[in-house]
Amino acid sequence: MNNLLSYLLQDWQTNQDTSLKSRLTLLLFRSAQITGNFPKIFKIISIIYCFLYQVIIEWLLGIEIPWDTQIGSKLKLQHGHALVVNHYTIIGANCTLRHSTTIGNKKLADGSWSACPKIGDNVDIGSNVVILGPITIGNNAVIGAGSVVVKDIPAGVVVVGNPARIIRTANNASSILEAEIEATKLASASKN
Repeated sequence: MNNLLSYLLQDWQTNQDTSLKSRLTLLLFRSAQITGNFPKIFKIISIIYCFLYQVIIEWLLGIEIPWDTQIGSKLKLQHGHALVVNHYTIIGANCTLRHSTTIGNKKLADGSWSACPKIGDNVDIGSNVVILGPITIGNNAVIGAGSVVVKDIPAGVVVVGNPARIIRTANNASSILEAEIEATKLASASKN
């Protein structure tokens, strides 16, 4: 029972300085992951819960995180409104997602769809970011607000812009935070 409770609340502490909406979204997400994988004998319960999850989270709260998306522990949602994550996306542990961000696949020239991004651990993603295609975002990367990412991003760098470009390599947590602030300022300046 403790393991179940720990699993359900794995994102709760991480989101203590965000909104109750973020905490409840992630609690319902983790619950849907458990329920969605129930054995066939309980399939009707699984279908009903996953449908209710979709109605509450997507339709009422405006956050699209499908229950079957692979997301590591301690996900942080900052103002999760208008967040769209494709269910084939893989997100590592200790990541931060902000509002109005889209993470998913893209339509290829032949009409088929690409694979989705794989995001490493400790990645900080700013607001209004678009991450598309079969790309990899390395651990400890920072993606500045408004960036469009369509190519691989190495670990430990700060990227900003459309298309996203590396503006700094960050070696520790404090320089990553400083670089995120700088990336946000540069993104704002480039819009003016």
